[in-house]
Parts: sequence; structure tokens; C-alpha cells
Amino acid sequence: MSFSSKVKDELSRQVNPARHCQIAEIAAILSLCGKIKISDQDHFSIEIHTENVAVARKYFTLLKKTFNIGTDVSIRRGAYLKRNRTYIVAVREHEDAIRVLQAAKLLNEYGEVSENLSVVRNVVVQNTCCRRAFIRGAFLASGSISDPEKFYHFEIVCATQPKAEQLRELIATFDIEAKIVRRKKYYVVYIKEGSQIVDILNVMEAPVALMELENIRIVKEMRNSVNRQVNCETANINKTVSAAVKQMDDIRYIQAVIGLDGLPDNLREMALVRLERPDATLKELGEALNPPVGKSGVNHRLRKLGILADDLRERSVKQ
Repeated sequence: MSFSSKVKDELSRQVNPARHCQIAEIAAILSLCGKIKISDQDHFSIEIHTENVAVARKYFTLLKKTFNIGTDVSIRRGAYLKRNRTYIVAVREHEDAIRVLQAAKLLNEYGEVSENLSVVRNVVVQNTCCRRAFIRGAFLASGSISDPEKFYHFEIVCATQPKAEQLRELIATFDIEAKIVRRKKYYVVYIKEGSQIVDILNVMEAPVALMELENIRIVKEMRNSVNRQVNCETANINKTVSAAVKQMDDIRYIQAVIGLDGLPDNLREMALVRLERPDATLKELGEALNPPVGKSGVNHRLRKLGILADDLRERSVKQ
């Protein structure tokens, strides 16, 4: 089972005892994966279509607990090798469908199908607990979350831009910054920051998935921290080795061209100690001098030897 399926399975097994929260979750599921059918005789029926059995189970349970109505559940197999299954949960009775739609505020005062996409004026999402339920229902209906072992990505796919903007605003009420991107004919509300995905799991009340994600984040951050430290130390070693190789080359060039005897005592001693200790650090080189010199003093002398070697090379080119 994928991580996304685990999250949906966990969410599908939780039913908020408050009726207003149940209605908010039903409203979200209907809004994102529901169909409202009206016959020629103005007979209403509603369906949800989903490929996730957990979503079908949750919707069936919500309708039963909230409205105590019967539903028809059917399975449609895909044409290709009959592997894909679509679960259809339908309310066929006109009166029952009207009750659900009115409670979810998907019918206006004239009996026409419409949805109030305002976060401020929509009574379905006035309470904080109802906003949690609505986001949970939206994720169950058309959301997904990537495997956190690979990368962090949470998204909910919406059919229209106004719906996506409503969801983004609802999520923002919990201090979580979601973004919207157009993907073909759909609008996707997404979150990529690992810590904010943890927050949205907390909003939807998925504690098991939250803890699993947090554990993965901790391990990944520790691994990344170790890698950064190793890379930094490796870079420092490479830098030290490269500097030592150049110093050796410069000293050997000076020795070959003018010899070391004509150098000032401090530079000659520095050159001889470096030749004797090609792998020594600046601190070790300083301790080998008589009298001992600090790292800055060693670096100053080696830099002078380097300048002298570069001058000798320039003279050789000009001649």
C-alpha cells in the first residue's frame, strides 16, 4: 500500500461525532468527486465515483450516520484488462438526495444546484472543526501525497480555479501556505514543504501518518546533515592537499632555479621543513620550526615562497 493510500485508509476510519463536521466532509467529497443528476421529471439523485475503496467506505458511512439513508454501492471495472475499479456510491431517492444537497449547501434558495465558494460566508465551513473536516473530505475525494522517502508533495486536484482558490484559502486559515498550479484542464492545490505537509496531516487528523512522516523527516535530515559535514570535511581536505602540492612545487622550482641557500633564514627553514613534511598541516609545520611559529606565520612564509616562485617563472617566460 502506498503512503497516500495509508493516509486515506486512516482518514476513512475516523468519523467525527459532530453532525456539522460530517456535513462539511460530505460537502467536500460531493464537490470534488460527486455528480448530481436531474431527470426530465426534476428527480434528483447524487453519486460519487472513486477508485479508492476507503473513500467509498467513508462516504457510505457518513451518509448513514448523518442522514440515516440507504445508498446503492456498485463497482465498475475498467475496460483495460479489468484491473481498474471504480466504486460508485449513489443516493437514488429524490427526497434523500435533496436532504443531502440542502444540508451541504449545494442547492440555492431557488432549488438550483450551486455552491458558495466563499470561506467567510459559507456556513458549512464556519467552524474550525468543520474546516478540518472539509479539507479532509477534499483530500479523500481527489488528493494524494507522495512517498516521503522519495520527496515531499501533497496535492488536491480541483476541476475549477474558484474551487482551488477556496481550498487554498481554507488551508491558509491554519497558517499553511498552499499554492495552485494549472495541470492540463485541472487546477492543483499543492504543498511541497515537509514541515507544512506534517501540519496539513495534523489538520486532517491523521496522527499515525503524521508520526510516520515525522520519523522519515528526522532520519532524512540527520542523513543530510552527516552528508553535508562529510562533504565539507572532504572539501577542506582537498583544499589542504592542493595547497600543499602547490607549495611543494613552488619550493622545488625555487630550489632548481636559484637554490635555497640564498633565501632569508626564515624562508629557507620554512622551505626545508615543508620538503621534509609534505603531508603536514600548517600547525604541524609551525611546531617543527625553531622557534615554533603559529599557523598565520607559517602561512605568511609559504605565501612569500609562492610569490617568489611565480616571479621566477615570469622571468623565465620573458627570457
